[in-house]
Amino acid sequence: MKIYIAGPYSGGDPIANVRRAIRVADAIAALGHIPFVPHLTHFWHQISPHRYEFWLDYDMHWLELCDAVYRIDGASPGADREVRRAVEAGMPVYYSLEELEEI
Repeated sequence: MKIYIAGPYSGGDPIANVRRAIRVADAIAALGHIPFVPHLTHFWHQISPHRYEFWLDYDMHWLELCDAVYRIDGASPGADREVRRAVEAGMPVYYSLEELEEI
């Protein structure tokens, strides 16, 4: 499955949040899935900054191309919006790697 990773980015330390998302992506890939890591736009934003809403809109377009969402724990209004969009679209949302191991 193509799995969109939703989780904290701007709350707290963005670099630590990007690192965490990449580690989750590695674990998802090891299970045989294809992770999409929206947190990697951090590097694009460093070179060419855009408004917060630009990034959320960009992310939502990619989310809709995925088969499921993996929600990393932690407070994140953006990730909460992504989960709501996934639920509205009838996509499964996973909250642990153990859930994905069962697929």
